[in-house]
Amino acid sequence: MAEQRKIRVAVVFGGRSSEHEISCVTAGSVMSVIDTERYEVVPIGIGRSGTWVLASADPQQLALTDGTLPEVVEDAAHTSALALPFAAGSDLLILRDNDIPETLGQVDVILPLLHGPFGEDGTIQGLFEMMGARYAGAGVFASAAAMDKVFMKVLLAGQGIKVGPYVAVTDRAWRRERKRVLDDIADLGAAVFVKPARAGSSIGITKVDDPGDAEAVSAAIETAREHDPKVIVEAGIAGREIECGVLESLDGGTPEVSLPAEIHVADGFDFYDFHAKYLSTSSLTIPAPLPADTVDELRRLAGEAFDAVGCEGLARVDFFYGDDGEIYVNEINTLPGFTPSSAFPQMWAATGLDYAALVDRLIRTALERGTGLR
Repeated sequence: MAEQRKIRVAVVFGGRSSEHEISCVTAGSVMSVIDTERYEVVPIGIGRSGTWVLASADPQQLALTDGTLPEVVEDAAHTSALALPFAAGSDLLILRDNDIPETLGQVDVILPLLHGPFGEDGTIQGLFEMMGARYAGAGVFASAAAMDKVFMKVLLAGQGIKVGPYVAVTDRAWRRERKRVLDDIADLGAAVFVKPARAGSSIGITKVDDPGDAEAVSAAIETAREHDPKVIVEAGIAGREIECGVLESLDGGTPEVSLPAEIHVADGFDFYDFHAKYLSTSSLTIPAPLPADTVDELRRLAGEAFDAVGCEGLARVDFFYGDDGEIYVNEINTLPGFTPSSAFPQMWAATGLDYAALVDRLIRTALERGTGLR
């Protein structure tokens, strides 16, 4: 009797966004715990230029060491370039270094670990849909909607979920109606956070203490526009930063929600920016020290937000628990930070699902999902 083939999992990481290195760290962490007795891992790196390569399966090659962030190597001497056939049901990956292309065979499921634009925003999910491939995580629309902080807030508010005050700054409005935009921002009346609308990992964010300071606000908008021509300006909310992890139910029922975590920003940082998040002593308290009824409400709202956007697989829902007692949803991340030290895995570990089991669950959920419209 022939030995049963292992389930082939393509782990896709890197990408063209400013979160390239964080994606690589995530992939290394995930590959270090995938059950190789059950799964055969096909590591696929996407370089900064957009080249797809067959990468090393050694997690240490993607580790964060001595403050140095890893990246996908595109050097032809060290990696093999890949091509995609784009035909549903065909072998998914083809080596194209040689005169005669070599197929790598059928992949059963794709685990996309791409943060930011061109990976977390529905673009690569659309590619996988066209190829008829199963993949983990949210679909095209939910990925795109959650990535765009403006449309995400519109969807949440439409479902009666409270979000904080904000101003959307489109490229056209900034070029043609700058005074009106600055007046709207000044009306927010409190310290504001100026963000790229479709970026993550707190990249490109500036805090402006006086929203009426047109020069400071303009400079912050230009900084955000280095990452995205669309910008969102959010009013600061006095309170505590709380997060919950959400997982798609294995039986198709109500999403499951983790215990909440509270973020404590390290001394010397004004807010939870990139360096405070990844390169400092910022910490989490899990479970967050909150009244039981508040914890229940946070978990309920996290599940509602997950459904409101149409998420699948996983998401992290970020809240502000205001000093006024109100709960505001700030963001939904369809591919949250996923190293063992990231909030999402830590919250699930505290809830009873360890890191290896969490990765396995994402793969199993994706395998059980069909292809095509759903």
